[in-house]
Amino acid sequence: MNPLKITSLYSFSTYAASSISASQLNRPPLVIHEFLSLLHRYSKSLVSVKSIHAQIITNYVSRDKFLATTLVRVYCDLGSLGIAHGVFAQFSQPKTILCNAMIHGYLKNGQYNKTLDLFKMMGSCNLGIDSYTYHYALKACMAISDYEMGMEVIKSVVDKEMEGEKFLGGAIINFLVKFGKISDAKRLFDRMLERDVVCWNLMIGGFVQSSQFKDAFDLFFEMRNCGISASPLTMVSLIQACMKIGDLKLGKCVHGCSIGLGMRTDILVLTSLVTMYSNMGDLLRARWVFETMPVRNLVSWNAMISGCVQNGLVHDSVTLFNRLVTSGGAFDSRTMVSLIHGCSHTADLKSGKIFHGCAFRRGFELNIILSTAIVDLYFKCSAPKQATYVFDRMKKRNVITWAAMLVGLAQNGQADEALKRFCQMQVEGVVANSVTLVTLVHSCACLGSLRKGRTVHAHLLRCGYAFDIVHRTALIDMYAKCGKINSAEIIFNKGSICKDVILWNSMITAYGIHGHGQKALNVYKRMIEEGLEPNETSFLSLLTACSHSGLVEEGIKLFHSMERDHKIRPTERHYASVVDLLSRAGRFEEADTLIRQMPFEPGSSIYEALLSGCQAHKNIDLGMKTADRLLCLDSMNPRIYVELSNIYAQLRRWDAVNYVRNLMMTRGLKKTPGYSSIELENQVYTFFAGDDSHPNWTKIHQYLENLRMEVEASGYVPDTSCVLRDVDEPMKIKLLWGHSERLAIAFGLLSTPAGSPIRIIKNLRVCVDCHNVTKYISKIVRRELVVRDANRFHHFVNGKCSCNDYW
Repeated sequence: MNPLKITSLYSFSTYAASSISASQLNRPPLVIHEFLSLLHRYSKSLVSVKSIHAQIITNYVSRDKFLATTLVRVYCDLGSLGIAHGVFAQFSQPKTILCNAMIHGYLKNGQYNKTLDLFKMMGSCNLGIDSYTYHYALKACMAISDYEMGMEVIKSVVDKEMEGEKFLGGAIINFLVKFGKISDAKRLFDRMLERDVVCWNLMIGGFVQSSQFKDAFDLFFEMRNCGISASPLTMVSLIQACMKIGDLKLGKCVHGCSIGLGMRTDILVLTSLVTMYSNMGDLLRARWVFETMPVRNLVSWNAMISGCVQNGLVHDSVTLFNRLVTSGGAFDSRTMVSLIHGCSHTADLKSGKIFHGCAFRRGFELNIILSTAIVDLYFKCSAPKQATYVFDRMKKRNVITWAAMLVGLAQNGQADEALKRFCQMQVEGVVANSVTLVTLVHSCACLGSLRKGRTVHAHLLRCGYAFDIVHRTALIDMYAKCGKINSAEIIFNKGSICKDVILWNSMITAYGIHGHGQKALNVYKRMIEEGLEPNETSFLSLLTACSHSGLVEEGIKLFHSMERDHKIRPTERHYASVVDLLSRAGRFEEADTLIRQMPFEPGSSIYEALLSGCQAHKNIDLGMKTADRLLCLDSMNPRIYVELSNIYAQLRRWDAVNYVRNLMMTRGLKKTPGYSSIELENQVYTFFAGDDSHPNWTKIHQYLENLRMEVEASGYVPDTSCVLRDVDEPMKIKLLWGHSERLAIAFGLLSTPAGSPIRIIKNLRVCVDCHNVTKYISKIVRRELVVRDANRFHHFVNGKCSCNDYW
């Protein structure tokens, strides 16, 4: 039934637009073609169309199929689908032309399901279906990615032998190409008796989309042989093919061909060429094409600005933007996205804020892609508060936005916050992607959070990502840094042998930080046997593993084999690792010789490794000389001052200690405070040295006192040389028992069942006395105590440490 009552339609005339004269509406009954003319003339005004519609009803011509069809089209164009459907519903057996108008109206207004419902109704009621009906139905199927329904439509077309029509055939090809059925599309294309340039373009574009580039060019040549003139869209598809292949020479040939085909000034082709040359690194040619364009639109400007950013010429992109604005040209959110990406690449917070303000004033901030770019900008500029503020204000967030947020938090040292945000992401129903999950795995690794790491691992398994190389690598790293080297081994050995060197490197690194140097070397040998070529990272991980395990000779052999056997020139980091290897072993003369023979000037990392060895072996003279060299290279590094202060403290030169500490204060430098953390019941607890802020401090203190008496009864003697402060012996012992790792261990022992392992993370190197007392504690409490310090893991079991006291 028609939802529009005649009485209400009469009232439309009172709201008629002033542009429609009274004589036109009150004259004797108008003939149909005059109503059609009026509807065409006033099709942009809903009020006017309603007024004309009212007169159509009063003149008893509302059931004319041409008028009804035009009314449906006009109402749909104005977005008034309800009224359009009311007109359509007057007809119990509507003609095909009227049905098509209604179907097209639904399609145009995004009502894809209603489009298909009406199409199905036409079929069930045996109403006439023509090529336009099928075309609209296929477009609706593509819009909602309904492959099954689309194939039903195509089957109906084939049954009626209509697929050969170029108009409908092109629509079917387009559908098949979108769903990756390129072979089926080609078979249909070959059967078509008449093929216009649109069909050829669809097929060529389909080959490019499916990365069948040779077929795309072959079809282009066939098209030319058939006498079909290429259109700008043809050349754009070929340009995209060249871009995907990465063949600059071929791209230049296509450029020349487009000129030969008379497209020298076509803006679509020229803009595509700007994008192609930019993506392939030939920015000079891209700029030449851009500057010689007779006319430029916003897409052209955006392509050139984006090209500059992609090629690292951020300043040029800003200059282009200024030219665009100065010339009176408009810009959009895409322009802002490119400029903000440029600021992210250069960590230019000041310019980024300016563009952010510009986007906000233009109302572009609501654009989800732009807002995501702004979040990424602030994180890249180490401004997590601003990034979080922008993120929290976003009304819509997709998985890419969440990935930017989680990655940014993790990279800015807020791994715990990243994990909390992931829980919020799940509550909001956003499905995590690969990037998000890798970030979470790394966050768990940074925190040493085994429980949360296992949760993320389970999530990876459910999503089917767990056996991907990238995720396997991240999981190996996570389990290794959470102290579960056995779990890391299981993941590494699972499945077929991987040929990705990064995965092998992660296992070598895992063994290295756990002090299993020989196992790391065995992995390297397997790697060579499998035909994998090690890279710089492989040797860096191997040298570190040898250093942590005291495998000095093996490390030196590996270092010399780098360039001799694998043509890899050692970098400063490799030299620093060897210096560390030799210094830990007390072989300072060899370390000094190596430094002198380096092919480049030694940097701070070289001398930091040497200084660390000097302190461990109490080589005071060399340590002081090394510290002086370091201060010349990096006078704002607080670690150097701390090491120098410790050397002076070992000599009991307290005046020099105070001088170094005052120098740090004068230069605004601060010592990194030592802390230890432990995860219990999905919560991380952090302790600082001498920390009495914990609610259970009294119990912790009493438990430590009991432990002290037990370990001393077992033979433990405090090594007060670790206390580098000018206080008496009793105070030194008290300070030792206030070290953060002892507080964390005591809290863990109090809070967990007997026999369960305790895992502690310390941000600095564990001191000699804490290392010694932890061995005693592990034997007394009969538990495994796992401590991850700044350099490596220590597994304390039954009075022994996995490092064999070599760290």
